[in-house]
Amino acid sequence: MKKSKLFYFLVSAAIFLVSCKVEKKKNNTSNQAQSSPNIVLIISDDQAWTDYGFMGHEHIETPNLDKLADESLTFERGYIPTSLCSPSLASIITGVYPRNHGVLGNDRVLEGDSRKSEQPWRTSWRPKNYAPVIDHFNTLNTLPKLLKKKGYLSFQTGKWWLGNYKNGGFDYGMTHGDPNRGGRHGDYGLEIGRKGLDTLYSYVDLAIEKKKPFFMWYAPFLPHSPHTPPDSLLQKYLPKAPTEYVAKYWAMCEWFDQTCGDLMDYIDAKGETENTLFVYVCDNGWVQNKNNSSYNKISKQSPYDFGLRTPIMYKWKGKISPMRDSLTLASSLDIVPTILDLLEIEQPVDLDGINVLDKNERSNREALFGSIYAHDFDKIDSSLYYSMVMTNPYKLILPHAKNKPDAAVELFNIFEDEKEENNLVKEYPEVRELLEQKIEGAWNK
Repeated sequence: MKKSKLFYFLVSAAIFLVSCKVEKKKNNTSNQAQSSPNIVLIISDDQAWTDYGFMGHEHIETPNLDKLADESLTFERGYIPTSLCSPSLASIITGVYPRNHGVLGNDRVLEGDSRKSEQPWRTSWRPKNYAPVIDHFNTLNTLPKLLKKKGYLSFQTGKWWLGNYKNGGFDYGMTHGDPNRGGRHGDYGLEIGRKGLDTLYSYVDLAIEKKKPFFMWYAPFLPHSPHTPPDSLLQKYLPKAPTEYVAKYWAMCEWFDQTCGDLMDYIDAKGETENTLFVYVCDNGWVQNKNNSSYNKISKQSPYDFGLRTPIMYKWKGKISPMRDSLTLASSLDIVPTILDLLEIEQPVDLDGINVLDKNERSNREALFGSIYAHDFDKIDSSLYYSMVMTNPYKLILPHAKNKPDAAVELFNIFEDEKEENNLVKEYPEVRELLEQKIEGAWNK
């Protein structure tokens, strides 16, 4: 029997509607993938803001990070809230100031402890003293915990001070944190980068196999001391550096850069670059002494920019427009709220940063704040050394009268005097007063 034109019309219409549904489902899947990019957080360990090729260092070569900076929204005036590893890393993953997450220093010693200066306590006493800090930390929101709402797998590699990786909300990790097996600040995690990236690669492969977006915490023990670079890199820098100590540090910076390149190349080889958000920050600064293996006191654990300042980068190919920003004050505290906004995840009310990709939020920011505490801390009042406020263009360093009675108040124009050599506190008393009020207001808040 001959079929009518109406029959063929109805069949064609049905096929068209089915194909539309399939295409719509396909687009929804694609949109879901785009709304949940992989997130790779790269954290340098003990590196000054000056010590990159793209930041203008005369000798240190960092081609992979230079490329990342060119492809990112790069904030050249980024800051961390404190210039010491453990509290800085805790702020990066929680998005709150140390006074709020409770990790004020690297180790905890109870006030009045007569044996606190003895080295053995770090392994014998630290677990007991630090346990309440970890217990409190476990009650906080962390980025891996928040990302679970979008189905992320989270992986920890490198530095981690808060016991087992699970305390940060990670699904998998390298750090067991057991003090009886040498757990303090990373244990097996400290091998990543220095001994290759195989564990990290296996995590990436696992997420791809499970078809899950992943969050990668890559915080290698680099360029952190001990400065033991590959000999080829050391030989490269020995003729350029004033001393062997400096050459070793410079070589470590390039070694770290090489591992970052390896990581980004692996993700690219897996076809994941366009669906990966890369974020870069350093946990605290470092200025290498010329005549010994230690650091200059103007850097690590100091209130100065050589300890606090860091480039901060956000790269998501095709989604975030690359730009070098030398004026905006950005913070490591911005990383959590920025990522949450990108993923349309509701933010906890207590976050101390902003979505730094939002131009309005950036323009409304008046100041950044920071604090320096004792390496071996107890309570805030007994451990606080300095409070800082950074604005455009002034920065005020305010010593805590109880713990630093002989230290001077310092005021710098950090946009004109980047090495903080000219104290303006006597010339601009009105600026000092205004910034002191900002510090007081921030603490009261």
